Amino acid sequence: MITRRRLLQSVGPAAALALPFFELISPQRVRAADGVAQRVIVMYFPDGVAGPSQDGEPSLWHPTGSEFDFVLPEQLAPLEARRDDCVFFRGLTLGPTDSGSHPGGAKKLLTATDGGNGVSIDHVLANGVGADAPWRHLYLGVAANADGASGDKLISYASAGQSITPQDDPRTAFELLFGRPGDVGEPQVDPVAVSVIDGVLDDMDRLRTRLGNVEQSKLDLHLQALREVELRIKGGGAAGVADCSAPSLSADVPAAELYSPARFPEVMKAQIDLMVLAMACGLSRVGVLQASHHTSDLLMSQFPATEMYDPGYDMRSHQASHYGPAHDPAKKEFVAYVQQVRWFVAQFAALLEALRAVPELDGTMLDHSIVLLCTEVCDGNTHLHDDMPFVLAGRAGGRVTTGRLATHEGVRHGGLLAAIGQAMGAELPSFGDAGTAAIALG
Repeated sequence: MITRRRLLQSVGPAAALALPFFELISPQRVRAADGVAQRVIVMYFPDGVAGPSQDGEPSLWHPTGSEFDFVLPEQLAPLEARRDDCVFFRGLTLGPTDSGSHPGGAKKLLTATDGGNGVSIDHVLANGVGADAPWRHLYLGVAANADGASGDKLISYASAGQSITPQDDPRTAFELLFGRPGDVGEPQVDPVAVSVIDGVLDDMDRLRTRLGNVEQSKLDLHLQALREVELRIKGGGAAGVADCSAPSLSADVPAAELYSPARFPEVMKAQIDLMVLAMACGLSRVGVLQASHHTSDLLMSQFPATEMYDPGYDMRSHQASHYGPAHDPAKKEFVAYVQQVRWFVAQFAALLEALRAVPELDGTMLDHSIVLLCTEVCDGNTHLHDDMPFVLAGRAGGRVTTGRLATHEGVRHGGLLAAIGQAMGAELPSFGDAGTAAIALG
């Protein structure tokens, strides 16, 4: 068996960059994939959904029907093509404390503790089953720190009562993960012009000669996936890969424009691609992607080439969420809110498609992942913490039975977080200050 030490000694220092590929194809990792999720990704969007109105109109988010025969409402429509990869939840609650509050919901969302007085599930897993990854925890934001966002607007808690700050700049995150080309003391090379794997291909060729046919094939698949996703992130010029309107880590999105509403969709896609790239390379097994933050002033009406785009209309995310007591299609706030939520769901669908596009083991990355979509309140107008809009995707290596509507009326959502931990191989019989037992996902 080739160990990390022997690999570095035999193929040289440059192999350190591509080492995660070797770890993905190693016999230990292949065996570990049996019945266990290889990674967990949490994607957050702000300010709730158009749930049941105060006038009694039905939710435009929550599916209706039976467990395996259900209908997705308007706001979940972008997931129709991937419904068989998802579990849609009804009835889960964050608990009564601070119900009606955006900050209260954000604090409880991943900690399952009142006031955020606990470690969030992502850090529990990063410090446990994900601790052997080069980056135990990956926290990417899309304008999550805009407007000097306070700590209660962030959802990842490394310790009780203490949230941490996500990285909003894809270029900075990319350079932290993969490093700039060039050695210390040499002129820095433009990262757009140089692939992060070009420098190790010779070493990988030598490694390939030491692997069996099956492992060689898997290595080739992972290298190809890395190349394709990296080109998409950089707005690459390869045929069949996204063009310059795709997410970029180049000067196309300078730091000064990261918080421009017009660039938000571009940065969002860049962070999605970077999350998938990092996971595909084996750099991390635990990731959180936070899009904006609660009570957001994000001008989604300025998103170009979307159904929301209206340059003469200042419609902010939080403003639209207060659409009033009724689902009134004649009211501009309500129409904008439905469109906004649907757009965020479409980004979740894009994340699932990106994972599904990368071959892994006997399926795809999505088959061996567990991906959670969440927000901090249910209906944006009432801010209640009941019947929370959770969607889970991925089969977690066989741990999760997808394509269904799961109802857990009045059950604390800590049970879902515990189940996610178990799907990753962690020993978590319960989670949160209510001690809620893990719910069944299979």
